[in-house]
Amino acid sequence: MLTQTTSVPFAASPGYFDQRSASAKTGLHLLMAAMSSMFFLFLLSYILRSQVSDWEALSEPWQPLAQTGQLWFNTALLVVASISLELARRSIRQPERGHSRELLMLAGLSSIGFLVGQLVFWNFLTTRGFFADSNPANAFFFLLTGLHAVHLVGGLVAWIVATVRLERERREPTEEGLALTRLSVELCATYWHFLLVVWMLLFALLSSSPGTYAAIAKFCGLGD
Repeated sequence: MLTQTTSVPFAASPGYFDQRSASAKTGLHLLMAAMSSMFFLFLLSYILRSQVSDWEALSEPWQPLAQTGQLWFNTALLVVASISLELARRSIRQPERGHSRELLMLAGLSSIGFLVGQLVFWNFLTTRGFFADSNPANAFFFLLTGLHAVHLVGGLVAWIVATVRLERERREPTEEGLALTRLSVELCATYWHFLLVVWMLLFALLSSSPGTYAAIAKFCGLGD
């Protein structure tokens, strides 16, 4: 009786899922817009603060960001996660759902690998005395990369939901279950693409030279 009751709204109203899908996508777009504004303001503050004399850029030749091998490896993992989710989104529309399950698992493992890689780099900084309270540049690095990691952890919650829905739909196929699974995977793919773009912008800025900061500040009217 419970199964019949929960499936009635979907079956009875052809526009039920369309409305739910539109609401979910609108909510995600609003979330990404809010995140974009937040990161933009932090990056603007980063550029402005970099023009103060006590700033010691982590990208100087003798500083840790002069060697970004670990961060490039982390970036590659996030690229794999983003591509995997995009392929999963396309695969789930194929007969027998294609390789969507394997692709979802790859995306999740790659994302977790990215987070572990970030922890490894944070540990690399702290063991060498680059603490958040020792220099403004250090504090901004931990703040920006930490915020990005927190939002990725939030995305992993949605990834778990999508994975559970896919497993349930494979065991007990239903029209409603398939529609919700497709929506979950699509939302995850969109969110991961967004996180990848944000990370690449952060990485590019954090690893840039002080001269680049000065040029950006001057262009924005923040420099001398």
